[in-house]
Amino acid sequence: MPVVGVTLGESRWEGARIMRRVPPAEPARPPYSALTIAKWFIAWAEAEDEELSNLKLQKLLYYAQGHYLVQHGHPLFTEQIQAWSHGPVVPQVYYEFKDSGSSSIHLPDSDPFEWENVDPGTAEFLSKVWNTFGGFSAGRLRNMTHEERPWQDHWRDGEIGTQIPREEIREFFSHQPSGR
Repeated sequence: MPVVGVTLGESRWEGARIMRRVPPAEPARPPYSALTIAKWFIAWAEAEDEELSNLKLQKLLYYAQGHYLVQHGHPLFTEQIQAWSHGPVVPQVYYEFKDSGSSSIHLPDSDPFEWENVDPGTAEFLSKVWNTFGGFSAGRLRNMTHEERPWQDHWRDGEIGTQIPREEIREFFSHQPSGR
């Protein structure tokens, strides 16, 4: 077992203090907040020295939620996805990172991401999403979502805030290959 945190305990041998292993805290399990999943993708992109704009992040969240709904029967994250002009968006995440504009998002030192914030099974799933969709440009991902029913059925020109129901996302992705 790796030493994640340590506490000092008393040894029965002459009061000597010894290091004792403490098991790591159990990571959270889905559904997560969309911001936690977004930070996972940002940290992954930074680790891979890849660019990740808000537009591309939004599409990765959409594809992750869709495939997760099909594979696990419940949402990956709790927030709703909305149909915006450039495709599906999780508004809470969009507004968190909107100051980055079309530039790559970087997590500030004051708000670091810890890999332990996501359980290993979910991290493996997210790495598969990245490996499948992360190689596409933000524009290509936008165009892909514009060709898909969940966005098409809920986008109304000039409107913001129209939710794309999770059940419709799940239904659409249930007819897609798991890796597209």
